[in-house]
Amino acid sequence: MNPAKLTAAHRSLPFGTKVLVTNKRNGKSVIVRINDRGPFIRGRVIDVSKAAAANIGMVSSGTAQVCFQIVDAGGQKIAGKGLKKVDG
Repeated sequence: MNPAKLTAAHRSLPFGTKVLVTNKRNGKSVIVRINDRGPFIRGRVIDVSKAAAANIGMVSSGTAQVCFQIVDAGGQKIAGKGLKKVDG
């Protein structure tokens, strides 16, 4: 994952999927593109780049409670995988 780009890692979403990630504490949002796999730490559902974290005000804390939703699947069908808006 390139820390200077608005990207993120997710365990199952297809690469290229665009996701709106919102920091639940401050309401700030950013759209990121899935380009990596992870996170592999129990209880975490998405790992955003440093640039994305800066946009939603979570660089200093390192982690935050976020919600995310798919905004563009890049023409790929992802329905049927049980994906929905997730609070993490």
